[in-house]
Amino acid sequence: MKLLIAWILNAVALLLVATFVPGIHVASYVTAMLAAVLIGLANITIKPVLKFFTFPITIITLGLFIFVINGLLFYGVGHFLQGFEVATLKAGIIGAIVYSVISWLLAAIVIDDKEEKDD
Repeated sequence: MKLLIAWILNAVALLLVATFVPGIHVASYVTAMLAAVLIGLANITIKPVLKFFTFPITIITLGLFIFVINGLLFYGVGHFLQGFEVATLKAGIIGAIVYSVISWLLAAIVIDDKEEKDD
């Protein structure tokens, strides 16, 4: 159940990102749901490989290159999925940062991680 709620919250976060960040456009809520899945899959599959190969530059930039990797993934999904558009890499980096913050805030508000125990 938490996975379904998190998926919906990520789609809502993506719609909010499209409202706040210029250069990002989401055609519909269904597109936002698909984009949320693809962003999640990219973060699970492609991101670890990119982090491995860019480890030296990440160390040199004191970890700031991770923002570029996240932006590249966001930008890549925007070019792969029709209806979800990310105009530039800069918009992708900013969008990925805003998306992460909004997703985290929504999850912190809506999803309760504490298990209720009956004493």
